[in-house]
Amino acid sequence: MMSEENDTIFGKILRGEIPSDKVYEDDDVLAFEDANPAAPVHVLVIPKKHIVNAFDATEEDAELLGKLILAAKKVAKEKGLEDDGFRLVVNNGAGVGQTVFHLHVHVLGGRSFAWPPG
Repeated sequence: MMSEENDTIFGKILRGEIPSDKVYEDDDVLAFEDANPAAPVHVLVIPKKHIVNAFDATEEDAELLGKLILAAKKVAKEKGLEDDGFRLVVNNGAGVGQTVFHLHVHVLGGRSFAWPPG
């Protein structure tokens, strides 16, 4: 499931080397509170399989990618974001803000957001 070459902070969290405030977990996905939240609710949802970003995903990852979105929905519901809504963000590459090179979905809510993002 989790590949050994994952030496990112998320790999260390998955291996239990760094603690996290878990919000959701199943066999394929882990969700935890962001250590530097950008909103009142800011949870990261990651696959346990190491995928760098969307460009690294393959057809074989299609089911896993769907599980990420469904887990994000569960997190949003658990965090009470059903009425006011929430934002899902996936950054793909350093030029657009990806700082941890392990695919992850940001679940953001609890405040207003502008569009387009600033």
